[in-house]
Amino acid sequence: MKIVLLENLRKLGAIGQIIDVKRGYARNFLIPQKKALFASDKNIKEVQKIKLDLNKKDQEKKKDAKNINDKLKNKVFEIKKLVTENKELYGSVKPTEISKLLKDRENIELSSSLIQPITEIKSIGEFKVVLNLHSEIECLIKIKVVAEDLVK
Repeated sequence: MKIVLLENLRKLGAIGQIIDVKRGYARNFLIPQKKALFASDKNIKEVQKIKLDLNKKDQEKKKDAKNINDKLKNKVFEIKKLVTENKELYGSVKPTEISKLLKDRENIELSSSLIQPITEIKSIGEFKVVLNLHSEIECLIKIKVVAEDLVK
């Protein structure tokens, strides 16, 4: 299915570019998220008209992403979790939990879909996590998981 991009998207293309993607990806994600439009003649002309405005919005998003990147770069966040005797976690640390942690400690709202732990966080230790802040900007933070003291 041919679509016109309304945002710069990593691995897909730039604003105004006409690309071919799978039908489900376009219908279920790109178009509802307002990241793309169907590639009809009318939509192509409309995107060409508003391309400058879209580029300006993208530059603002990029600037915000750079600010967040500078604020979080190489920071270590500590999470206390209940552990078993052999230092394994009950469950794991999910991106939603990391998103909540960033909101509480740094007042930064980030969708959990933009948070990618490099390896699954299922035990005590330090883990690297990639934050996809913008199509051109990634930030690396560390999550340090420590055992929560049991209150008796």
